[in-house]
Amino acid sequence: MKALSISAWKRVSQHQRRNVQHNIRNMSADAHSEYRHPLITRYSSTQMRSIWSEQSKFVTWRRLWVALAQSQYELGLKGISKEQIESLQKNINNIDFEYAAKEEKLLRHDVMAHVHTYAHQCPDAAGIIHLGATSCYVQDNGDLVQMKEAGIVLESKLLKLMQLLRNACIEYASLPCLGYTHFQAAQLTTVGKRMGLWLQDLYWDYLHLSDQIDHLPLRGAKGTTGTQAAFLRLFDNDHEKVKQLEERVMEKMGFKHVVYLSGQNYSRKLDYNVLSTLSMVGQSLHKMCTDIRLLQSLKEMEEPFEVSQIGSSAMAYKRNPMRSERVCSLSRYLIGLPSYAAQTHSVQWLERSLDDSAIRRMVLPEAFLCCDAVLDICCNIVDGIVLWPHVIQSNVLQELPFMATENIIMEAVKLGGNRQELHEVIRVQSMEAAKQIKTDGKANDLIERLKQHEEIRKYLSEDDINQIIDPNDFVGRAPQQTMEFITDIIDPLLQQKKGLIDAAEIGEVNV
Repeated sequence: MKALSISAWKRVSQHQRRNVQHNIRNMSADAHSEYRHPLITRYSSTQMRSIWSEQSKFVTWRRLWVALAQSQYELGLKGISKEQIESLQKNINNIDFEYAAKEEKLLRHDVMAHVHTYAHQCPDAAGIIHLGATSCYVQDNGDLVQMKEAGIVLESKLLKLMQLLRNACIEYASLPCLGYTHFQAAQLTTVGKRMGLWLQDLYWDYLHLSDQIDHLPLRGAKGTTGTQAAFLRLFDNDHEKVKQLEERVMEKMGFKHVVYLSGQNYSRKLDYNVLSTLSMVGQSLHKMCTDIRLLQSLKEMEEPFEVSQIGSSAMAYKRNPMRSERVCSLSRYLIGLPSYAAQTHSVQWLERSLDDSAIRRMVLPEAFLCCDAVLDICCNIVDGIVLWPHVIQSNVLQELPFMATENIIMEAVKLGGNRQELHEVIRVQSMEAAKQIKTDGKANDLIERLKQHEEIRKYLSEDDINQIIDPNDFVGRAPQQTMEFITDIIDPLLQQKKGLIDAAEIGEVNV
């Protein structure tokens, strides 16, 4: 189709415009002719995409309609038969999307379009579908069911990532490395302890996520303004049966709780709570991958890099930390999504307004898809991460001599040295060594200078000094802290949740 300028577009007839627009719509048969969300095409897993698919959404609606009809039947509501419920059950997965699209175009109401579609497929049960319910019965409850299912998937992936990090922490618990504050060399820590900091963040995230998903309530069977008036009328003012109806629906949908009070919809505060928890995961993974990017720049650590992978289109030698960078980019998006939920909750009117609908269709799935993506990528990174111990040691030895000088002074004083005289010797030699490093780009030779200095040699031999500057003596309790954290906190949790970990389906990293 030839592109038209704005002025040319204005000159064409209304009929021609309609034809052009019709042709553009028809191009949707070609997936490359319309926008597709990168979370779907590039990043999220098949499993998570399936949970938020149209098929899953409308199957969930039908499950809710069946749960309602079943519960009404079990409580003795007249006009509902076992055969009608069986008819509904047989067609739960058989969504006629073409029929539903025609109905929605006619009715301008998605819920009623799918009520009519279900009724069309189950004509003998048409009269009992959606009985006493309002649109939010399937919309809100359906969203909560999808969030719960998606949340369990995220739990399993988060636990899997924690398990991978746990193994790395143990492997490198005692490997000394430079610590950095302000990205300037500081006292030593260990590689395992640094990874333990990442793991601890994820442990806290898991506690929040599991709590949110475990206690996520169903909206339940509440009616148009949350009063259950329609259900009370159906059951001839039998309050106990209305309560039982909601409990039965809750149990059939696999929930432990329902919201105590609602308007037409459940409080959008729940959306904010869930998305904030996913944001926490994004924050932790952004921090972890930022650290990996910095350490890869120092050549101490590298994310996986495949044989045929290209780091730069121009600089053929480059090995960019593209997966970690992708995690940071996606996490930034994830971190921002709760703000939309907060704004949506704050502007809801009285018992309900519809200005929450369109944005929730985007924000809820995207938060879960995005969190799913970053967890998959991070599992890939941690599982294949490469450390370069000799580079780590070289960086340590470049800074350690300056850190060790106080220990050298103290040991020499113990053997009769004068603290002030020794301090002056080391001060002068340190300045010379630092100048050589900065001016000439040479290695740090402070220790060699001290080994050869007459005043130092009076008290300490070369072997004495070598023992003093052993990096393992400068890491404090880092190895013990790491192992105690894993033994006391992480291992009991991973053992308890072994089933969830085994169920984790880590998606393939496509790009």
